[in-house]
Amino acid sequence: MPVLAVVLAYVAWRARAAGRERWWLPSLATAALAAVVPALIVPLKELVARPGPPVMGPGTGFYPSGHTATAVIAYGGAALVLIPWLRGAVARRALLVGCLALNLGVAFGLVRRGYHWPLDVAASWCLCAVLLLSLRLLLGRNGRQSA
Repeated sequence: MPVLAVVLAYVAWRARAAGRERWWLPSLATAALAAVVPALIVPLKELVARPGPPVMGPGTGFYPSGHTATAVIAYGGAALVLIPWLRGAVARRALLVGCLALNLGVAFGLVRRGYHWPLDVAASWCLCAVLLLSLRLLLGRNGRQSA
């Protein structure tokens, strides 16, 4: 989340300095999405009530993975709002590869340490893919309207 906060502040500052009409929208929408993630994940955990791996004991509420969802939205959202401000395909590609590597590392660590089943992580990826696509569509529509 600290990475996301720094990126959102930077993007808002750059957009305002560039004189964009709705300079605040990408940062605000991404922050709102990050705030909504727990409101989506916690009820799903309660509804499914799936037990965790043996290392985690007898509790339930491991599906979908909240840690994975938080990482995907934080790093993915940061990449999504930062991409328009990067010059060149190489910088954009490096940002996306870095984002992917961070999210794979989070997922691998959670499964490897026995905190989640692989399906818990996959479910969070699927949910967050829909959320990030929705954010992308919102930001893309806003960019066309203000141009």
